[in-house]
Amino acid sequence: IGEDVVANQLIIPVNHKIRPVDIGALLAGGVNQFFARRKPKVAVIPTGDELISPGEEISPGKIVEYNSKIIKGLIYEWGGKAIVYEIVKDIPLDLKRILLEASSQNDVVVVLAGSSAGSKDFTSEIVKSIGNVVVHGVAIMPGKPTILGIIDDTPLIGLPGYPISAIIAAEQFLKPLVFRKLGLTVKRREEIKVHMAHKVVSRLGDEEFLRVKLGNIDGKIMAYPLSRGAGVVTSLVEADALIRIPLFKEGVDFGEEVEAELLEDLNRIKNNIVVTGSHDLVLDILRNELREEFSDFNLVSFNVGSMGGLLALKQKRTHLATAHLLDPESGEYNFPYIKKMLPQSELIVVNLTYREQGIMVKRGNPKNIKGIDDLVKKDIKFINRQKGSGTRVLLDYLLKKKGINPLDIQGYSKEEYTHLMVASAVAEGSVDAGLGILSAAKAFGLDFVPVAKERYDIIIPKEYYSSLKIQKLLTVIRSEKFRKKVLSLGGYNLSQSGKVIKE
Repeated sequence: IGEDVVANQLIIPVNHKIRPVDIGALLAGGVNQFFARRKPKVAVIPTGDELISPGEEISPGKIVEYNSKIIKGLIYEWGGKAIVYEIVKDIPLDLKRILLEASSQNDVVVVLAGSSAGSKDFTSEIVKSIGNVVVHGVAIMPGKPTILGIIDDTPLIGLPGYPISAIIAAEQFLKPLVFRKLGLTVKRREEIKVHMAHKVVSRLGDEEFLRVKLGNIDGKIMAYPLSRGAGVVTSLVEADALIRIPLFKEGVDFGEEVEAELLEDLNRIKNNIVVTGSHDLVLDILRNELREEFSDFNLVSFNVGSMGGLLALKQKRTHLATAHLLDPESGEYNFPYIKKMLPQSELIVVNLTYREQGIMVKRGNPKNIKGIDDLVKKDIKFINRQKGSGTRVLLDYLLKKKGINPLDIQGYSKEEYTHLMVASAVAEGSVDAGLGILSAAKAFGLDFVPVAKERYDIIIPKEYYSSLKIQKLLTVIRSEKFRKKVLSLGGYNLSQSGKVIKE
């Protein structure tokens, strides 16, 4: 037809994914109908007595079933059609009946949970009774208990119950199957070289899929490992990339260069602002406000304690550090520690907030805790912050000032890494008290016994201070909108917020 299409010309080949422009070319060539592959139907069967549907009331021992929602979304993303079944309880005959039905009506069957070695994980035995189990257990982590089987020529994949395990295993085994039925091949994600910000020890014999955040520090893309727990779904929400640690490698060292598979756009990753150090709820507000005002930028925070933040600055693996370290001798915050740990560094210290620290206790203060002295009572269980955190330094200072032996406090050696985790422990009743900030206590409906007011600062290397990303961050910190949201939490004084207090 004209200069575009001639008779008998191949317009599009077989196994080609149809795009809008392809439809135009076909119509231009007089092709009004054509054969296309139908979307493969994938049965998704969640199993387990402990599962309840979203929206149902949660009771002890019950878990909201959401893995099927994730797997369904992935199947649609890959071009398939997911048919999600009702939750199947741990009754072997019921699961057997559902598997026979699903295998006769779908192209692929996916069973969620029931693949591990627990007493009620009997998927493998049921599949053996009505089909074949080809593999039970694969050399990946997370995702090791995966089942690969066949029922009447229908492929079956048994995914582990932990969400990260299920997602990783689905990516490795279900995705290629869906693509193959569509006549397509899976394209590898973009890979880049990154440098490890921390040492990671890995188990020999399994290929580990390590979730990481990325940040551009002095022209190097640094990789920051996220939680490795198979049940921590937020680790994939936060991840910028995956790093595969090979089967026979015992881990990766700090600074080691490795390949990372990108989950996020590289340009966006380069705009990440990495802040390492002390935890505060203000950082969450700051992150949100930054994204709202300057959507290309993102604040990435790692809660390792104030000392950890200064160490990260020293090792050049962060843009900023947050700290509230009280020097017992001078009574000054942060400056003595900066001088000691970073004597050669040119740094600018910006105040973020002054805040209240206190003892968080259950509502009504049932143990009648009035101050630090009461923590030594025999009927009080305490939870501490980790060594190197500013809160731990403050507690030790207050104990020494009062002549209290830390070992007299029941739970002094029990540690958590954030104010919210301490507040959570108090709220759930596993402990009676913990030191933390007022906003964390309010978040969990706890009572609060004030013990100190402290200065919480951001420490910025001079070389980064004038960069676009840091100036955007400071613009948000100095904004009225940010200030209003922080003050609404309670326990904060922003009279010096955003001001340079030392350079």
